[in-house]
Formats: sequence, structure tokens, C-alpha cells
Amino acid sequence: MSSTSPLTHFDAQGQAHMVDVGDKVATRRVAVATGRIEMLPATLALIESGTARKGDVLGVARLAGIMAAKKTSDLIPLCHPLALTRVALELQTAAADADHPAAVHCTATVETTGPTGVEMEALTAVQVALLTVYDMCKAADRGMVMTGVRLLEKHGGKSGSFVAAPR
Repeated sequence: MSSTSPLTHFDAQGQAHMVDVGDKVATRRVAVATGRIEMLPATLALIESGTARKGDVLGVARLAGIMAAKKTSDLIPLCHPLALTRVALELQTAAADADHPAAVHCTATVETTGPTGVEMEALTAVQVALLTVYDMCKAADRGMVMTGVRLLEKHGGKSGSFVAAPR
């Protein structure tokens, strides 16, 4: 790898390293990520009725996502520990239709004021929230599928804004 590589976590010799953000200006950073977990209609009914054996699935998943965003640097080796100013998760259920299976959709919004972005924190929040739904419902449905996890948008910093194309 050369020093001109777009992969910032490698040095000129190709060795992994933590990016030095010490000289970067602290700016407001926002990232929004999304994903879903698809399931059987009966599993969704358990979630919506609040009768899942482990309790309030969406409430626990929301808390798990928030906690995960705060711990991202403990999970992803080269992420910086960040002082997050906001983590919000929205979990919505969607009944099956002719084109889509039953699902829980998760959207995470993460914010900070600092020298580096919060994309990884938003993505981690979504993944852990969806994993929590799986964990809480696996006794009823081991065939659930997590899919569509992606960054929707990010704002702030030297690279400016990114908004994903609709899918």
C-alpha cells in the first residue's frame, strides 16, 4: 500500500494503524444508519403483542443499540473512543406483504462534536439492535435474517456530507 491509498487505516508500508486525528478541527458530526431483520409473521406478532418470552423486544433492542454505539471503539480495533452527544434508535415493525417478509426496521442516528465521524457508531448500533431482536426471538424463529445494513447519511468534517442513493 502506498501513502496515497484511500484506505486511511494503513500507513505507507501497508501496516494497520489508528488514524491521527489530533490536528483535525472538532466539528459537529452526524451519521444515520439503517437495517432490518426479517422474520416469520408469527414472530412479528409475538414482538408486537409483547408476549415474547424474554420481554419487551423493541425496548431492549433500543437500549442494546445505544449501549453498542457507546462501545464501538471496544469492538472495532481502529475506531477512536468518542464522546457521543446523542444516540437515538427507531425500531418499527412491518407486516409481511406480497413483496416483503415481516420485519423489524432499525434506524440509528448518532451525533458528536469532535475530530472524527460517527459512521461506525451508527452502523454498530443498528447491528447490535438487530442482533438483540434475534437473541430475544430465536426460540420462536431461528431463520430470521438481518439485511440491508448500510449508512444512509453522514454530515460534518472535511469530507462534508454523504447521502446514500435510495434503494
